[in-house]
Amino acid sequence: MSFAISDELLGTFVPIVVYWVYSGIYVALGSLEKYRLHSKKDEDEKNLVSKANVVKGVLLQQTVQAIVAMVLFTITGDDSGAATAHVPSLLVLARQFLVGMLVLDTWQYFMHRYMHHNKFLYKHIHSQHHRLVVPYAFGALYNHPLEGLILDTIGGALSFLFSGMTPRTSILFFTFATIKTVDDHCGLWLPGNVFHVIFGNNTAYHDVHHQLYGSKYNFSQPFFVMWDRIFGTYMPYSLEKRAGGGFEARPAKESKDD
Repeated sequence: MSFAISDELLGTFVPIVVYWVYSGIYVALGSLEKYRLHSKKDEDEKNLVSKANVVKGVLLQQTVQAIVAMVLFTITGDDSGAATAHVPSLLVLARQFLVGMLVLDTWQYFMHRYMHHNKFLYKHIHSQHHRLVVPYAFGALYNHPLEGLILDTIGGALSFLFSGMTPRTSILFFTFATIKTVDDHCGLWLPGNVFHVIFGNNTAYHDVHHQLYGSKYNFSQPFFVMWDRIFGTYMPYSLEKRAGGGFEARPAKESKDD
């Protein structure tokens, strides 16, 4: 007797599994001090939340994420099963990916920026994510539950709806988005990292945002930097050798406050 797992179920849980597997790889590589953007000592001393609490926070967000995904798939599903069985062409798939990326980036830029500029929202909600002064991989989704719902879960739902992707396509898209988000927070500048080559919005770019001097810049996530450039919140970085080994992302030049 064969047992088939639905695309909806895979679309809900594959990105969650990938999150922990991929971040686990970076945890294992964290001992490579010569590739770190911050020392291991800084990670342990500067962060304002324990790793146990980070894990709990991420698991809570992923629980909410899974519930919303299942509800969304149920509402948009086709009882005939046609939507699940349909395989889009590569051109359609590329278009859906691009639309999904643009929608997600647009939503997250403006929501993220507003949470920094609204003092109440920053103090009571977004500051939780910035307890990680030194980002690391499995802390990528460590947020206040309300922020996780607004930025990530609703942002993901909007990208799914506006792009017209099927549950099967969503498996690929949200797995890719998850890997990219984890990579942006991994704290490592590894040689040959394809994300660092393709995307200007990468590990060092987002690390600048987590530092005090960059807290009003580099809001864009997780793919492009266009909104930062358009609205004057773009802070370019330069990588410099850090005392004791590794790299440090520093502002490449003075940026004008918006």
